[in-house]
Amino acid sequence: MDAASQELERLAQRAAAGDRGAVDVLIARYLPELHAFVRLRAGPVVRARESSSDIVQSVCREVLEHIDRFQFPSESAFKQWLYTTALRKILNRHDYWLAQKRDAQREIGLGANASGSFDEGALLDCYGRFSSPSHGAVRREELERIERAFEQMPEEYREVITLAHLVGLSRAEIAQQLGKSEGAVRVLLHRALARMSSILSGPGTGGEGE
Repeated sequence: MDAASQELERLAQRAAAGDRGAVDVLIARYLPELHAFVRLRAGPVVRARESSSDIVQSVCREVLEHIDRFQFPSESAFKQWLYTTALRKILNRHDYWLAQKRDAQREIGLGANASGSFDEGALLDCYGRFSSPSHGAVRREELERIERAFEQMPEEYREVITLAHLVGLSRAEIAQQLGKSEGAVRVLLHRALARMSSILSGPGTGGEGE
């Protein structure tokens, strides 16, 4: 384990002991990935109606307010707690908006501003871990291009990509979470990335999902 990983493990141990300062440092470390995770997992229903920055802030606030619930002193456990909290909030907001059946006027314009004041360059850096950049596109267009492609893939593909390239779980950890073998996870991730590349290289980021 390198020095950086050792430091993250020490911070996680301090966080499990109730050290709020350690939690602050860990959240700051994972903030770009958390924002990218929220953008991608929110999907078009939530992303068109709410700022992903607001959801991220809500996640961070909840984690800080309930640090006593974090009982497993490891970096991996902290990341999973952080992203599980984010996914729960996303699902709650998704269910809320579906139930409300707001009219279309509520949606117009917000999607274009959904990244809020967050650094779009940092968001693209996260997306670049699993996608091919389009050098001719401006940042906002590139973000939307990748998000459209992501939405065209099966749920299982979306999940394994975010777990591997945003949450940063090992293949063994993903296998445990998905109830699969490590070999099956490697195959699934390979297929997911190949599908993502195929969609992005298609005309207009189009193509039909599987």
